[in-house]
Amino acid sequence: MIIATRRMRWRVALLATCLALGSVQVTAHHSFAAEFDIDRPVEFQGKVLKVELINPHSWIHLEVIAANGTKETWMIEGGSPNQLFRKGFTRNSLPVGTDVQVTGYRARDGRNRAVGRTLKLANGQPLFFQPNELPRPIH
Repeated sequence: MIIATRRMRWRVALLATCLALGSVQVTAHHSFAAEFDIDRPVEFQGKVLKVELINPHSWIHLEVIAANGTKETWMIEGGSPNQLFRKGFTRNSLPVGTDVQVTGYRARDGRNRAVGRTLKLANGQPLFFQPNELPRPIH
């Protein structure tokens, strides 16, 4: 009887652990339409504050001067690190302080976040940073 109870506790603990770990992966990823609004395109220029090459999506943090002259921090979502590396984007592609021009789609929740459709350096050189699947181009 004691052995059966221990086995049951072990099985319950194992099941709970598997469910908990499985839910982390499910909540870690999102669909484009759930997160970003294709009807709210954005375009701005900013200075790179930080680049995060993390899974499932990379992020560029930019300091942007708003129309009223205040500084805002924007987060630009891009592809996975592996996807970016295969397209030539490396940790050294965007040093802190680099000016970049961004076009993309704003986050549905209104925060200063966007998915990057195009990124260009000040000299016009394009940088590949976008996720695999993006909707139609911004007009």
